[in-house]
Amino acid sequence: MAQTQAVILQELQEWLGTPYVHQASQKGAGCDCLGLVRGVWRAVLGQEPVEVPPYTADWSETDGQETLWQAAQSHLVPKFPEDRQPGDILLFRMRSDAVAKHLGFVSRTGPAPSFIHAYSGHGVVESPLSTPWARRIVACFEFPERTS
Repeated sequence: MAQTQAVILQELQEWLGTPYVHQASQKGAGCDCLGLVRGVWRAVLGQEPVEVPPYTADWSETDGQETLWQAAQSHLVPKFPEDRQPGDILLFRMRSDAVAKHLGFVSRTGPAPSFIHAYSGHGVVESPLSTPWARRIVACFEFPERTS
C-alpha cells in the first residue's frame, strides 16, 4: 500500500464517531461527507485548494448541475471505480434521477469491502460496500500527490 494511502486510512480511523454536522469539517466536532474529505485533505496534503462556499442540503438538485462531480474532477485524480483501492474517494448518486452528492473513502476491498463516510443521522461510520451502495457509485478519485 502506498504511503499516502496508509496515512489516509490512519487519519480516517481518527474521524470515526465524529457527529454529522452539515457544512462542517472538524474531526471530533462534526462534518458532513464533503467535510470529511476536506478534513482528511487538510491532514494529509495541507491547505485546501479552494474555499468551499455555503451550500444547502438540496444543493444542485433543482438545476441538475453535477457540482460536486465537477469539483472533484478539478481537484482530485480520477480513476476507474473498478480499480478502487483503500484510501480512494467514491462519489455516489443516491437516486438514479438525482445529482451525485455523497462521498466516502474506500476502507477495504476484497470479499468484504467497506467504506468510511459521514452519513446523516449516523455521523462518520464505516459501512459495508454492499450491492445497494456499490451500484450507486458513479466515480472514483484519489488525492493528488503532495507537491511540497
